Amino acid sequence: MLGRLLWRVFINAAALAVTAYLLPGIHLVGDALPTLIVVAIIFGLVNALVKPLVALLTCPLMIVTLGLFIFVVNGIMLLFTAALSGGRLIVDGWIPAILGGIIMGLVSMAIEAVAPRPSRGGR
Repeated sequence: MLGRLLWRVFINAAALAVTAYLLPGIHLVGDALPTLIVVAIIFGLVNALVKPLVALLTCPLMIVTLGLFIFVVNGIMLLFTAALSGGRLIVDGWIPAILGGIIMGLVSMAIEAVAPRPSRGGR
């Protein structure tokens, strides 16, 4: 279980690093590795605890937009992570947040596709 948790933190940290590198509207402040790890943990907690509730509340909008509103929800999660990060992550507005959510999703998907995920102990 700890291996899978660390794997998710690694994927989030890599996706954040790529996103901050590619988008001029998203900035990581401070020492690179400790900042990435802290922000990745915050992002993972936000996605695990807050995103399901936001997705449930915005379900009608997701249906009307044929699922495209999930990009806005991902942007909201990135903005919320920035607000909770204590200045370690800076997002300059809605457009960078939405684009950042898209890039983070694509990078996460690419890493999970090419790198083997830690197995569940004995299953």
